[in-house]
Amino acid sequence: MARGNRQDNGTRKPDMPKAKLTKENLKEAFLIFNYLKPFRRTFVTGLLFIALSSGTTMAFPYFLKKLIDSAHSLSLGKDAVAPGTIALWMLGILTLQMIFSFMRVYLFTYVGEHALSDMRKDVYRKMIMMPMNFFAQRRVGELSSRISADLSQIQDAVTGMLAEILRGLLTLVIGMVLIFVLSPALATVMLSVVPVIVIIGVVFGKRIRKLSRNTQDQLADSNTIVQETLQGISNVKSFTNEWYEIGRYTRSLQQVVKLAVSNGRFRGMFVSFILLSIFGTIILVVWYGTTLVQAGTLSFGGLTAFVVYTAFVGGSMAGFADLFSQFQKTLGATQRVREILRDETEPVAVTDEPVQEKNKLQGAVSFEHVAFSYPSRKELHILKDVSINAAPGEQIAIVGPSGAGKSTIAALLLQFYHPDEGRLLFDGKPANSIPLSQLRKQMALVPQDVLLFGGTINENIAYGKHDATQAEIEEAARKANAHDFITGFPEGYETVVGERGVKLSGGQRQRIAIARAILKDPVILVLDEATSSLDSASESIVQEALDNLMKNRTSFVIAHRLSTIRNADKIIVLDKGHVVESGTHQELLGMDDGLYKSLNKLQLEFKSEDI
Repeated sequence: MARGNRQDNGTRKPDMPKAKLTKENLKEAFLIFNYLKPFRRTFVTGLLFIALSSGTTMAFPYFLKKLIDSAHSLSLGKDAVAPGTIALWMLGILTLQMIFSFMRVYLFTYVGEHALSDMRKDVYRKMIMMPMNFFAQRRVGELSSRISADLSQIQDAVTGMLAEILRGLLTLVIGMVLIFVLSPALATVMLSVVPVIVIIGVVFGKRIRKLSRNTQDQLADSNTIVQETLQGISNVKSFTNEWYEIGRYTRSLQQVVKLAVSNGRFRGMFVSFILLSIFGTIILVVWYGTTLVQAGTLSFGGLTAFVVYTAFVGGSMAGFADLFSQFQKTLGATQRVREILRDETEPVAVTDEPVQEKNKLQGAVSFEHVAFSYPSRKELHILKDVSINAAPGEQIAIVGPSGAGKSTIAALLLQFYHPDEGRLLFDGKPANSIPLSQLRKQMALVPQDVLLFGGTINENIAYGKHDATQAEIEEAARKANAHDFITGFPEGYETVVGERGVKLSGGQRQRIAIARAILKDPVILVLDEATSSLDSASESIVQEALDNLMKNRTSFVIAHRLSTIRNADKIIVLDKGHVVESGTHQELLGMDDGLYKSLNKLQLEFKSEDI
């Protein structure tokens, strides 16, 4: 992510990228209004209250003029409405304005929150149904930003920015009309000054925002140093680099101070300029207005109302610069959200439908002359003319050097990707003839790096079958050799595993994943190096659990440790994307100069050296 978009642990909201104001981008912005349609009556009512709120606001200076002129007329012995009566009218207008403003804010918040909730659900549903290639080409932080930062920007636009733009326009138009009605000559003098102030203010504002961003970015770098140092404190201390980290942090803070002081200097100049401009303009307007009052072409109340209307008009003009910037950010956010909503998803079901009888598998799997390259690296051929046959209930082991294509076989089995050439068959039927959700419901994956969700052990096991009873969950845990260690925790099955399962050891996480797969009761099982990262003690326990899991199911075991697949019905040896050998453990050991025999010899030598 670009530097300006970083978020430093909550100290700064990301600075959203802006989009240019073009016809195409404006069309994209209408995405928002599609989500406002179910609430259009409430939205239109909110627009009405904006108009009423602006009208009552602009009426206040008019009645202020009446109040002052009334007091002046009575002092001269002329007939006029009593000032007390006018003051009561003004209180009534203020009360109405309070009601209108409340309704405006409430209605736009109601519409915005509901519309953006619907948009969030659609974006999340679309995102989670994307093919694996979509996630392979994007970072998790980038996708999270779509749900959080981009949609929050759109939400701010609906609940606040849109209303402020409309209020500003109404205030500007009504104010301009009224100041010309009050005094065309004075309005001409005022308008010759205000645009200059606004333009200079915009230039200053851009410079200050840039300096502020730079300061926040530098502060983010400082916080990153602290975060990295604390996360790697063992490395810092083992290399006795405390002095180095202190120096690095100090230099970063010095840069923060330098930028902040520079920013303060510009803000001070800006504030001084604004104060000079505002009071200078007031002096100019009042001075010229007094000459008109003396000439009898403008009343004193009219002059007061003119000054107030001028403040309203100037405030609206100054506010449009920031609103325009926010509008550009909203266009950019809408573009990025729209990209996701336009992308093509996998044809998966969005409900928990049971497996239909016609789609139930027996477990036969065939790769027929399969070739494959990842979409992001089409020039690199991972699999080349691969053919593998597995009968129902067979255990097929896939072995080979790193980069041979073993994990790609697992990805194709689970239909994360599809072959470029050749066919993948389940029970003799092409994979694409079986609905994707129906196919995956009959398959389970136990990966090398198990990801557990941050809930309880109970919830993580039940992820394999959401309607499972407690008895079924515990039975699955027993088969996975997990029940004993689970009940050893004070909270038992209600133990919270922590983010990504950090509160459990590697072997414990593997057994939870195996219990989850057992509970799912798959027809086809994929084990992707499920024991390669475990120590010998954990491996033996997990391997026993895996043996329980593989009983009576078609199993594809991607193995790093060859000792774990000696009893496989068939061992497929891959090298550089080709199937170079195939057979049982004993058959492959009997091949002179065979790759499997060579790999097995290397592992035995490595193990004996460890001993």
